[in-house]
Amino acid sequence: MREPQSITVNEDERLIPVWSIVAAAAAFLLVEYYFWFVLPDGKHHMPLGLRIYFNLSWGLLAALYFLMVGYVSKDAPRRAMSSRFWIAICFVMPGGIGAVLYFLLRAPMVSRCPACSTHVQSDFHFCPQCDYRLTASCGNCFRTVRATDQFCTQCGHELATDHMPARLRVLGE
Repeated sequence: MREPQSITVNEDERLIPVWSIVAAAAAFLLVEYYFWFVLPDGKHHMPLGLRIYFNLSWGLLAALYFLMVGYVSKDAPRRAMSSRFWIAICFVMPGGIGAVLYFLLRAPMVSRCPACSTHVQSDFHFCPQCDYRLTASCGNCFRTVRATDQFCTQCGHELATDHMPARLRVLGE
């Protein structure tokens, strides 16, 4: 498994890098230039309202494309995925199909076990190396429950009989 990068929740706004913002602004300005200075010299003259509509919509789509590639470049390492591979997919697959594929196929977030520092997926209930209980879960069906729940919402099992660790009970109080 690749070593995931760590970005805390408060740093989520940094998931779009500066180079991506600059590229998005440049793409928007190039589309503006094309629709206002290059296109009017052509044979086909569009009405002003239609030109403004196409100008803004294509400019925003071009900017959004570069912002999405920037987001993928920062989000993929957090999920222990290859950012170069997914950026190449985003550029090769036209019309945003690569970005849609990324969001459909991306791996879950990766964090560390507090007991042994092993990389574990965020949806794990127990650490696969040391059997440390990571989240509150039902002892009968092993689905995730809130720490404040008295009964499992899936199977109705009484959670008080599971002897949930005190550190998980304190989080719910």
